[in-house]
Amino acid sequence: MKKNFLLLALLLGAISLSAQNWEPLFNGKNLKGWSKLNGKADYKVVDGAIVGTPKMNTPNTFLATTKNYGDFILEFDFKVDDGINSGVQFRSESIKDYQKGRVHGYQFEIDPSSRAWSGGIYDEARRNWIYPLTLNPAAKTAFKHNEWNKARIEAFGHSMRTWINGVPCANIWDDATPVGFIALQVHAIDKVSDQSKSISWKNIRICTEDVDRYLTSETNEAPEANLIANTLSPREKKAGWALLWDGKTSTGWRGARLSTFPAKGWVMENGILKVMKSGGAESANGGDIVTTRKYKDFILSVDFKITEGANSGVKYFVSPDMNKGEGSAIGCEFQILDDERHPDAKLGVKGNRKLGSLYDLIPAPEVKPFNIKEFNTATIVVRGNHVEHWLNGVKLIEYTRNNQMWNALVAYSKYKNWPDFGNLIEGNILLQDHGNEVWFKNVKIKEL
Repeated sequence: MKKNFLLLALLLGAISLSAQNWEPLFNGKNLKGWSKLNGKADYKVVDGAIVGTPKMNTPNTFLATTKNYGDFILEFDFKVDDGINSGVQFRSESIKDYQKGRVHGYQFEIDPSSRAWSGGIYDEARRNWIYPLTLNPAAKTAFKHNEWNKARIEAFGHSMRTWINGVPCANIWDDATPVGFIALQVHAIDKVSDQSKSISWKNIRICTEDVDRYLTSETNEAPEANLIANTLSPREKKAGWALLWDGKTSTGWRGARLSTFPAKGWVMENGILKVMKSGGAESANGGDIVTTRKYKDFILSVDFKITEGANSGVKYFVSPDMNKGEGSAIGCEFQILDDERHPDAKLGVKGNRKLGSLYDLIPAPEVKPFNIKEFNTATIVVRGNHVEHWLNGVKLIEYTRNNQMWNALVAYSKYKNWPDFGNLIEGNILLQDHGNEVWFKNVKIKEL
């Protein structure tokens, strides 16, 4: 009886899946239902596939659906020649008032280069990369060169996820564009020889009914990137993340030498916490701000954007009462710096005062992912005495404190006169006022 019940359950499950209502977006014969935008690359139907070929002296070209889609599951097969770049737009737009109709929105990346970011998500003509595969390196091997690959995109509410050949690739939580068209991209080229190359798509189909019923179960294979400022996604809440700054008020923060939040020097506007320019001195205007409680083992994530020549930092294991004199409160520091323009980059030892370094102690690599014109993400991981610094998904340094080697390192730094520096069991988290304008948002923590 039990065996028969199991067989019945499997049969009903199979019937349920087969009932999924797929709509073909391409009839295999012509380009009915599609419209070419922006560029002059060629699209034609060959053996039941849409084949796009690039042209010199034309911008990115898009073959877009004439209908818009919001919540959906999209599947398609694609094949691309090595040496060119492509993608599939989704929830995208072409509006006269936005860059004269330039296509913009989410793009499923097709990248046969050695970088291997196929399946990542690029925000075309808007924010650029929002889910590079540095966030999910295991997915870089999913793409097959010179073969047909099967892609899947699930867009439901704020959640957007991608797969290649069954491998989870990207996973974002965002609200920039809830509805838009789907488009096949032929990227601009700068070499005449690339005109002989092509990108092909076939078996393009979409499901727009009962989408939530057919979504793939969540896994941890593709880490989620929450792009909605100063919020927690359902997945983040479930994982134990908490906001350290709510995006609006000073709740949970105070001045490092105050019982309240500084009356000047810090501004909260449009979801951004700004330390204002005041001459470049340490903690001489509004002063550093610290969390009102202490933290022990955690993952801390802070988005920051610096102005040219700026200096700041994120400190942890801070004891606000340790330094009663001038300057910043004392603690371990993830250095935030314009390495190209600020003189502090040339001080210290072997670059240990540059961006991402453990300030004045351990240098970060010279080459690191950073864009001074954009927000960047600093991540600090503390598990007991083991600490890591990450920048935009790339690990920069790791070290172990509370041992002989650590104490020797401190003894040759500017912190040598501070007793037991860096060895606290717990401490406050600090955002530094170094007299330069720096912006912060998405300040989140997960206690371990």
